[in-house]
Amino acid sequence: MSQEFEYLFRRRHALHRANREVWERSRAAYYGGEAYIRRALVRHVSEVEPEFAERLRRAYYFNYPRKLARMITQFILSVEPQRDGADPVLVEDFSRTGLRANEVMRQFSTLLNIYGGAALTVEMPYFEGEIDCERKMSERIRPAVRAWSPLDVADWAWGSDGQLEWLLVEERSLADNGPFLPPVPVVRRKLFTRRETLIFERSNGAGSVVQVARACHDLGCVPALLSFEPDGFGIDGGHYFEDVVRISDAILNNESEAQMNIVKQMFGLLVISDSFARGARPVPGSGNGAEKEKFSHLLARSAAIWESPEEKGISRYISPSGTDTSAIRAENDALKRELFDVVGMALVQPSRAAQTAEAKAWDHHQIKQFLASRVDQLEQAEVRCWELMHGFDPTIPVPSIAYNREFAVTDLKSSIESLVELKRFSGGLEYRREVARTALFLLEKVRKIDPERREQIRREIESWQTLRQEVDNG
Repeated sequence: MSQEFEYLFRRRHALHRANREVWERSRAAYYGGEAYIRRALVRHVSEVEPEFAERLRRAYYFNYPRKLARMITQFILSVEPQRDGADPVLVEDFSRTGLRANEVMRQFSTLLNIYGGAALTVEMPYFEGEIDCERKMSERIRPAVRAWSPLDVADWAWGSDGQLEWLLVEERSLADNGPFLPPVPVVRRKLFTRRETLIFERSNGAGSVVQVARACHDLGCVPALLSFEPDGFGIDGGHYFEDVVRISDAILNNESEAQMNIVKQMFGLLVISDSFARGARPVPGSGNGAEKEKFSHLLARSAAIWESPEEKGISRYISPSGTDTSAIRAENDALKRELFDVVGMALVQPSRAAQTAEAKAWDHHQIKQFLASRVDQLEQAEVRCWELMHGFDPTIPVPSIAYNREFAVTDLKSSIESLVELKRFSGGLEYRREVARTALFLLEKVRKIDPERREQIRREIESWQTLRQEVDNG
């Protein structure tokens, strides 16, 4: 059995093995900071170590990967999803660690943006003995949802019915032994199956593997979901974020070159004549075998170079042209536009000429469709989590969930004018309700509404019985 446990810690899915390096690079690019600059900055073939070290110290990183990953999530969750009938306690503490439902789904969305895939697990705390409502409340015994990156999902398998047969995740933590002893690093793997959840640990990073917990749930399904973007790994393709990181790396290196060009414009590069270097004065106190003063022979951008007498022998300073720096910055501007356009989040056109209404509408439509496809994925994932929580605890209702699909990328003034025109048309009760729902959505774009007040307004709209008086006054 111990050998089986050991193998459990070595398992890696084929997709995980094939993409692990790319995923780690994407994670590092998202984190940014000095560690990533050291990893992504490229040293030139002709660049000497002191010069590269200076460029490395001066470098700075515009974290476009993080901006893009967070921007997509912020657009999607700019309006809180409707969760009709949801348990308010679970909505406010979806993870059992204080993360609200919106925050867990925000994590899940950002992981999808970075890696093209992510997982959600639903776990029930371990307890013994009988449980009643009082104990459930006092000990907070309720299901919890957690988001995992694909780097944490070591392996999985699909059953003949197309559903997960089992899922294996890995987490690293520090086991707390109290305030008087140092914490111990622990590697833990959780195996979720259709009948039970098993937890295995390896202490000190290299100790023996032991089973520390086992709990049956009898859900008949794995209490987890594994989601990949359908147009990425879903069709055996890569994920666009890898290209985002590569373009971002190009911008980082170009910007570093532009920065060093500016430095060299201020300080310049010394050029001395060959004859002057050969006639350098002896070093004082060197005796009969006096050596002449040494000059740099290094062919590098930061070292002095020599000229022969045929090149006039005039000592001077040279520096890069300002045009060179402008060309680099122009290239970076083009790369930034392409970066956002590749992802489908481009809003600003390079031309200063006013866009036609058709062109603006097409840009907005492109972004809305990109975000709408992601919303479907998040909405289905959250519904599945609520279904699993209901499976653990039948007293938890499965709410009706609706994510926002109208994103604030269009002109608000035009939208309101169009809504006013729509209201002039005669229509039935459901038509008027839909106009009112849209008005409530646009109202939140002008002024943020308290969630309780918004829910009250929504209930008033849904409870309309007759609109005869409104039609008569129309």
